[in-house]
Amino acid sequence: MGKEFVKEITSMDVDFAQWYTDVVKKADLVDYSSVRGSMIIRPYGYALWENIKGELDDRIKETGHENVYMPLFIPESLLQKEKDHIEGFAPEVAWVTHGGDEELTERLCVRPTSEVLFGEHYKNIIHSYRDLPKLYNQWSNVVRWEKTTRPFLRTLEFLWQEGHTCHATDEEAHEETVKMLEVYADICENILAIPVVKGKKTEKEKFAGAKFTYTIESLMHDGKALQSGTSHHLGDGFAKAFGIQFTDKDGKQQYVQQTSWGFTTRIIGAMIMVHGDDRGLVIPPKAAPIQVMIVPVAQHKEGVLDYAYGLKRSLSNVARVDIDASDKKPGWKFNEYEMKGVPLRLEVGPKDIEKGQVVLARRDTGEKIFVSVEKLEETVEQLLEEIQTSLYKKALNHREENTYTAYNYNELVELFKEKTGFVKAMWCGDRACEDKIKEDTSATSRCMPFNEKAIGSKCVCCGEEAGHLVFWAKAY
Repeated sequence: MGKEFVKEITSMDVDFAQWYTDVVKKADLVDYSSVRGSMIIRPYGYALWENIKGELDDRIKETGHENVYMPLFIPESLLQKEKDHIEGFAPEVAWVTHGGDEELTERLCVRPTSEVLFGEHYKNIIHSYRDLPKLYNQWSNVVRWEKTTRPFLRTLEFLWQEGHTCHATDEEAHEETVKMLEVYADICENILAIPVVKGKKTEKEKFAGAKFTYTIESLMHDGKALQSGTSHHLGDGFAKAFGIQFTDKDGKQQYVQQTSWGFTTRIIGAMIMVHGDDRGLVIPPKAAPIQVMIVPVAQHKEGVLDYAYGLKRSLSNVARVDIDASDKKPGWKFNEYEMKGVPLRLEVGPKDIEKGQVVLARRDTGEKIFVSVEKLEETVEQLLEEIQTSLYKKALNHREENTYTAYNYNELVELFKEKTGFVKAMWCGDRACEDKIKEDTSATSRCMPFNEKAIGSKCVCCGEEAGHLVFWAKAY
C-alpha cells in the first residue's frame, strides 16, 4: 500500500489508541455525532453488525428463545426495586426529567439494561410451572453515561441483545447460563476468529444483582483484555424483588430462577483490535459484509466490465461479492478495500481475459494468486475458509505468546511492568488482595477460567491458601 494512502493512519506500535481511532474513521465504519461519546454507525459498519447479529439471532432462536421488545424508559420507582442492581448502575444512568415543558412527577431512566422491565412483565405472565421456562431475548439500544468513550468500545449509546429467562429450578437456570456463554464463544471463535477464555467473574466483577457471572475474555493486539460477552445467573433476587412466583407440581408457591446475558457492538471493536494491522481492517470472511471485491483493470476497454459483471454473477453462488466499477484508478481501489479489510480482492483486465484467468489477492497475507476462471468458484471457497482459519490461529498464537504465569507477588508486579497480556496467578478469594493487585499494577481479575489447572496452592498476593486460578490483565 502506498505511503500517501496510509499517512493518516498512526502506526499500531507508535500509538495503538490513535491507530484504532484512525482505522474506524478511515474504513468508514463510524462517524462522530454532535452528542459527546455517541457514534453514527455508517452503512459498512452497520452491515458488519447485521452479519454478526444474524449469526447470533439464528443461534438464539435455535436454542428455543423468542424475540420481544421492551420500552426504552424505566420509572425510577421500578428501578429502585432491586437495590444491588440500581447501586451498580447508578453512576451510568441517564434520567428524563421533563416531557415537553412539563416536569415529570417521576423521573424516567433511559434503560441501561432491562432486568427490571422483564421482571415486572414476568410477574404478570408467569403463574404456573406450565408457564416455564420463559426464554425471551431483546435486540435494542441501551444508554450508559460513560466518562471516557471510544467508538464501539465504550459509547453513551450502543446496540446489543439482552436475553432474559425464567426457570423452575436453579439447575435449569445454571444450564441456561452455561449454554448461552457457549453460544457467545461460538460466535467469537467461529465467526469472528477471536479466541476466548471462558470463566467465572469474581464477586467484585460480577453483574450487579447477579448470583454469579460467566464471561468470555479476549486479548487484543496491544495486550489488553476485552470482556467480549457475559452470561449471568440471577438466582431468585429479582424474582423476590418483583414477586415473580409460580405454583409448582405439588401446588406450592415458588420463586423463579432467572438468567440474563448480553452481546454488544463492542465486539466490532474487539475484531478490529485483534485482526487489524497498519494497513487498516482485516475482517474474517464469515463476518465480512463483502467477501470478494472485484476490481476491473482498464475497464474502459471493450468487454472488461461485462466480463467482470459476469464473474460477479457466478461468484454470488459461493460468496458475498461486489464490484467497484467507479472511475477511480485501480491502485486507489486496491488501497481502499485493503483498508476496509475485504478478505479477497479479484483483479481482472484485458490480458487476464485473454488467458482465461483472474488475480486473487488475500487481505490477511497480501499474497496474489493467479486462478483459472474454471476453478474460480472452488478456489474462492477454499481461500475464504483458509483465511478464516489462519486469522483464528494467528490470534490464538498471539494470546498464547502473551500469557504468562506468576508464582509470587514480585513476579506479578514485574510482569505487568515489563509485559502486556494475560497473567495467570493463584488467588485466595479475598477482595483485599484483588484490590491491592489492581492498585499496584492497574490489572483487574478477568475471570477464573473453567478449563485451567491450578498452578500452586498459595495466593500470589498474601501467600495464604488459594483455591482460585485467575487470569489478570489490564483491560478496556
